[in-house]
Amino acid sequence: MSLQRLDAHSLLEQLDRFDALIDARSEGEYALDRLPGALNWPSLTDVQRHQVGSTYKQISAFEARKRGAAMVAHNIARHIEREVLDKPKGWQPLLYCWRGGQRSGALALVLEQIGFKVTLLEGGYKAWRNALRADLPPQVARLRWQVVCGPTGSGKTRLLQHLTQAGAQVLDLEALACHRSSVLGMLPGQAQPGQKQFESRLWDALRRMDSARPVFVESESKKVGNLCVPDALIAAMRSSPCVDLQLPTAHRIRLLVQEYAFLASDTGTLCQQLALLVSLRGHAVVNRWTALARSGQIDTLVQDLLDTHYDPGYQQSMVRNFSRFGQARPFALPDYSEQTFAAAAARLVQDTQELSGGSCGAGVGST
Repeated sequence: MSLQRLDAHSLLEQLDRFDALIDARSEGEYALDRLPGALNWPSLTDVQRHQVGSTYKQISAFEARKRGAAMVAHNIARHIEREVLDKPKGWQPLLYCWRGGQRSGALALVLEQIGFKVTLLEGGYKAWRNALRADLPPQVARLRWQVVCGPTGSGKTRLLQHLTQAGAQVLDLEALACHRSSVLGMLPGQAQPGQKQFESRLWDALRRMDSARPVFVESESKKVGNLCVPDALIAAMRSSPCVDLQLPTAHRIRLLVQEYAFLASDTGTLCQQLALLVSLRGHAVVNRWTALARSGQIDTLVQDLLDTHYDPGYQQSMVRNFSRFGQARPFALPDYSEQTFAAAAARLVQDTQELSGGSCGAGVGST
């Protein structure tokens, strides 16, 4: 039996046909990025890679290969004992490592000798990464986008959640990026993924979308926290139909206080994040905000942030960046209750279906 090999571009369309995707790189490489759903079976751990590299430099390549081979053999044995003994003969995994195929090839050889049908990814993760980046723009282009706009605190993310519950297709960039996009947008206990992993998550979400149905997305800027939204997606969003979500200011304040309760209870972190706005708003304004935070006047702080930082220039920014925002349909909500958002999501799905029935390219914001 000979090993099967598959190039990265072909794998883009065949990713789901394998029973398992196995990443033979170290745990550190795997943590940075991997194929969607891949399992990590390191042929060499981070520590072992360092040991082999040191042996290569300090002694010889031959000695490094001997020691590395022993480590790889031990690791493969453990993987088989832990993961393979219960697998049926028809189990079909795809294996990959960084590029050269030595680490994945060693594991593949053993699995093939057992009797499994094993496929190796040609060019490894590096080839996959290049293929994925090239496939992002076509994935974006095949979809019809509906952009949910609205000022800070209007409930855009909450509406997206209810749209998902209503059966609509939603691309939640903030969930993929583990960040709420603003300077105060960190999520408690969650670090953002790296740029590569963010793009992998994005591609995996896009490929699962039905091109016959619209995709709702929030009107994000080019960056979500520290991560950059790919240019093709930003361009598509900015030229797509929009809906303008509106919520009374008093309810926006209460919604923000509710959603950012973790910051309100952690004054030190809140003040630290507010300090990042000194370059934009100056020391006097930021000092006023931190004083409000320390005195527990959170509602007043939120009101001041909206008036001084978030709301100024919002309309101009939207008109400047989203070409169809001027034709956006106003979508006014009386309050921020779950029932209100659920009803709004159901109505938005129905309206979009009706408009799409009249014209394949029409959307909620179309006229």
